[in-house]
Amino acid sequence: MSASGGFLLVLAIMLPAGGVLVAVATGGRIARLAALALLPCGLVLAVAIAALIRTGGVPLEYRVGGWAPPLGVALRADGLSAVMLLITAIVIAGIALFARDYFPADAPDETERRAPFVFWTLLMGLWGALNAVWLGADLFNLYVALELLTFGAVPLVSLDGKPDTLRAALRYLLFALIGSVLYLLGVGLIYGAAGTLDIAQLAAMPHTAPVFAIAAALMTAGLLAKTALFPLHLWLPPAHAGAPAAASALLSALVVKGSFILAVRLWFDALPGAMGPASAQLLGWLGAAAVVFGGAMALRQQRLKLLVAYSTVGQIGYLFFLFPLAFGAAASDPAAWRDLAWTGGIMQVVAHAAAKAAMFMAAGLIGEALGHDRIDGFGGLARALPVTVFAFGLAGMSLMGLPPSGGFVAKAMLLTASVAEAQWWWAVAILAGGLLAAGYLFRVLGPAMAAAAPGAPPVAEIPLRRQAVVLGLAVFALLLGLVPLRPSPLLDIGRATPPLVLAR
Repeated sequence: MSASGGFLLVLAIMLPAGGVLVAVATGGRIARLAALALLPCGLVLAVAIAALIRTGGVPLEYRVGGWAPPLGVALRADGLSAVMLLITAIVIAGIALFARDYFPADAPDETERRAPFVFWTLLMGLWGALNAVWLGADLFNLYVALELLTFGAVPLVSLDGKPDTLRAALRYLLFALIGSVLYLLGVGLIYGAAGTLDIAQLAAMPHTAPVFAIAAALMTAGLLAKTALFPLHLWLPPAHAGAPAAASALLSALVVKGSFILAVRLWFDALPGAMGPASAQLLGWLGAAAVVFGGAMALRQQRLKLLVAYSTVGQIGYLFFLFPLAFGAAASDPAAWRDLAWTGGIMQVVAHAAAKAAMFMAAGLIGEALGHDRIDGFGGLARALPVTVFAFGLAGMSLMGLPPSGGFVAKAMLLTASVAEAQWWWAVAILAGGLLAAGYLFRVLGPAMAAAAPGAPPVAEIPLRRQAVVLGLAVFALLLGLVPLRPSPLLDIGRATPPLVLAR
């Protein structure tokens, strides 16, 4: 059974999964071609799903085999799913175009190399796993999708086989597995208490029993470990900084968002009454600590990729302001401000994905050109790589929250909601994070604008087409600033009314 267009949801998962099967069956020489061929198809598919949801005003649903939940498996796409499908297709397209030269296809007379085959196969696998996360409607099937995401991401960290990156990958795997165990414990408790794991059926049930609060706490803790929210961030900087630039962009822009969106589904859709306002405030405070800690640590780094990785730790913190602001501090808070916070929080996900992918890819090009990524050796970089440095600065504008950029729109919405709901402390954290972002951005741009040191080695030439891809994503992050500063009608489609938690 499916709503009109529901079969498109199956295609969104099966298209990249089919690419993985083709790559494995035919070998590494076809993997790159398969991935690049599927990119426009995936983008058209994401646009079609978003258009159907926007014009129809209702979510799309597909019941696999015609079996209704809880016996069957359902895929569901609401406004949030549509937005995530779109940004995933756009960012992965940019990463793939960037990686064409970094992971080229093997010539027929060459021995097949491991790294290109692994990268292109995992790129398609992660794309399918992300789409499964965005479309999943069952907490256990979401767990399966999240595990596919983890086991596709970990090998990307250690793609070069160096001891440091292997250690980083193992640390990442350890945190991810701990998060999986906690999440699965919560799933078991919910199934024992409710007899179903379907999100729509769970949302219709009362959640006053303590078991639901315990399950939600366990699952949230596991998801925080996978998202790398402070203080569970220890795996992220070495993993993201050590991976190849294209892999770092994928991990930071999209992979960490999978567990975050699942936490949003848990709190707002599946168990909206299980956690109280105090729990939402706790997540907000952890986010504020992440903003300050991540920004401060980024300021201290001597290597560019580590700086960008710690920036991700800080930017993840902004996402968690969604919880206290979209729930509201009191039942009397107008729904309009909670809706604005909801749109602002999701907008931060989208803007950060585009900007951070551009920054990591720019960092990769800088490392290729100079042979290192030490910030104190960036003299003359702006003259040698003006497009790359310009793209890095544009992406940094979004992280700082300067207009016009997607980051400005997201942070402006969160700021407005925090002031309107009399939760001014989140506004202080947002402004402090913007100042820290400005500090570490200019810490890079300052040396890059300076003259090259006498006797500095020549800068290697970087093809303009690779720099243009980075610039394109950075400009896209900037163009997101054209989004109106008001609640998004698309994001409201299929959204459950959130403040049931306030009745507790």
